[in-house]
Amino acid sequence: MTGGAESFALNHMTAPKLRPAEFFALARNLGIAEVEIRNDLAGNAILDGTSAVSMREEARRAGVEILSINALQRFNEWTAARASEAEELADYAAGAGAKALVLVPRNDGDGCGDGERLPNLIEALEALKPILSSRGLSGLVEPLGFEICSLRLKSEAVAGIDTVDGARTFKLVHDTFHHHLAGEAALFPNRTGLVHISGVDDTSVAVEEMRDSHRGLVGADDRLGNIAQIKALRAGGYTGALSFEPFAESIQKMDAGQIQDRIAASMALIAAGLAS
Repeated sequence: MTGGAESFALNHMTAPKLRPAEFFALARNLGIAEVEIRNDLAGNAILDGTSAVSMREEARRAGVEILSINALQRFNEWTAARASEAEELADYAAGAGAKALVLVPRNDGDGCGDGERLPNLIEALEALKPILSSRGLSGLVEPLGFEICSLRLKSEAVAGIDTVDGARTFKLVHDTFHHHLAGEAALFPNRTGLVHISGVDDTSVAVEEMRDSHRGLVGADDRLGNIAQIKALRAGGYTGALSFEPFAESIQKMDAGQIQDRIAASMALIAAGLAS
């Protein structure tokens, strides 16, 4: 990843209607050279059968680098089926030229007990370590701030990573939305491999009621403190990408021209905020 306060990336969730080539073109039109692709967009790559080789070639032609595939879901509920899924996704990521696989914990209210969370995490990380390292990939562990999530805190993620001696294989995803919801003060900038950014400006929703549907682009009325979070991460040594990942339907329904203008405005606002 390139460094600097204005090192932006684009997650395909920003414009899920666009085919890969169109999505990559959107990134390049914005001056963005790093992207994240997803395996959960119905009717789009990867679910439509687009091969890893095709994805790699599309990215090469567009002049973009694939940072990650997002994501191996429920990664900390380790089963034989999860192992098979992890190997399949890791093969695809390596074949597509991606650098990493995002790892998302189970988020259904189960596995949240004090005697469950860390053992389940350690079991999964121990199993994932050779799968990822043998393919030259990093695992990006993404704690979710929702109260029903089985891995809310970055401190717990770091404890699990260190238990398996996995610092060379695993990094954290710092998601500004989930960090705000979790209420954790610790940042771990030197253990962070990627930052996901989105904003919430709806004043009618309480923090504990915020959901993905509230996540738009970072704007002037952002309630999540994106600028402050990013400044703290930069001050702590994080030099990687800031990847736009809004989930709001109002954003996802926009055409390429509209979303390009909105992202450009958000990029300018963030850059100005970081420079002040």
